[in-house]
Amino acid sequence: MSIAFTFPGQGSQVVGMGKALADNFAEAKAVFDEVDDALGEKLSSIIWEGPEETLTLTANAQPALMAVSIAVIRVLEARGVSIKDKVAYVAGHSLGEYSALCAAGTFSLADTARLLRIRGNAMQQAVPAGAGAMAAIIGLEHEVVAAVCADAALEGPVQIANDNGGGQIVISGSKAPVEAAAALATEKGAKRAIMLPVSAPFHSALMAPAAEAMRAALANVSKQDPIVPLIANVRALPVTSANEIAALLVEQVTGQVRWRETVEWFGANGVTTLYEIGAGKVLTGLARRINKDISGIAVGTPEDIEAAVAALNV
Repeated sequence: MSIAFTFPGQGSQVVGMGKALADNFAEAKAVFDEVDDALGEKLSSIIWEGPEETLTLTANAQPALMAVSIAVIRVLEARGVSIKDKVAYVAGHSLGEYSALCAAGTFSLADTARLLRIRGNAMQQAVPAGAGAMAAIIGLEHEVVAAVCADAALEGPVQIANDNGGGQIVISGSKAPVEAAAALATEKGAKRAIMLPVSAPFHSALMAPAAEAMRAALANVSKQDPIVPLIANVRALPVTSANEIAALLVEQVTGQVRWRETVEWFGANGVTTLYEIGAGKVLTGLARRINKDISGIAVGTPEDIEAAVAALNV
């Protein structure tokens, strides 16, 4: 029996997240203060007061979600929960991979905040507004969606961005081929094909300029091997070398988030419980649909932390 900590990605943000943590725990408040200092602005005010459209901006949402996750981690650590002793693996969904790496000691908190600000800005600027698109395909197997993308790619770039499991696959690329792929998916029997309200075609080849920005940023940041293995998004396999992780983080910008395979790997390698650290319960819901034998527990509130400390400090 073993435990993994998972960290949510973009879409889990909500105005007010983490406020109860900062109000109740000095360790959590210190995390938000340090992120504010690292970015040279009061991101915490945007997180707690909004407006929602400002928090939702990619350059804000990414470091904001990381801050909430690390606030939870610091409170757990202060109450005797050692990642090194209690957790077998960490993983994060897209930007959550950076949260996982901060928790596992690969990057400092300040550097993680700055990396995610660079990443958010670079992803936003990589493609002109309206030129890219993403769509969620519900109810088709991975191979069928991959074939649909290959057919639609005659019109331009389109590919699988996220294999989230539970019959949910997100595709990304230029607007016309994404729309064509969504229509083809419906013809192939998809239950739904939904265009997503996103600002850029994340995890597609169109993000190549952002990948280069991250290559430069990651080359110049201090990094340590993680204290527990990371299950990397683009591999769905454990990685323990800081330099290899940096290369995979560059690849991740244009590559597929293999979340279904990540949870399947956990199940095949003795993980019985996934703790989702931070805002929301998206990953907990996905895990339940991928492998019913794995317990999912979301830890994002003071009450959640009390329950997790009691369970983990047995």
